[in-house]
Amino acid sequence: MKNWQVYIILCSDKTLYTGITTNIENRFKQHADGTGAKYFHGRSPEKLVYVECGLCRSTASKRESEIKKMRRSDKFLLIESEKNEIGGK
Repeated sequence: MKNWQVYIILCSDKTLYTGITTNIENRFKQHADGTGAKYFHGRSPEKLVYVECGLCRSTASKRESEIKKMRRSDKFLLIESEKNEIGGK
């Protein structure tokens, strides 16, 4: 099934968090409520800045890994690229 998404969230400490999900709205809420990733203990999600849709679980995991290995500057280039599926960036 190709309903997985890779996403990047800008955090309150200006770091970028990358993850995967099948429901981006619910996952962002979990991060904001403190029931998501441990990464958000001590920081909070500010804004969803990148989404890549239509992936299978395996492809999403591989893409997440690729993005996590990128330099911060390259992540910002990705956020500004045509691959970003957030409407009205």
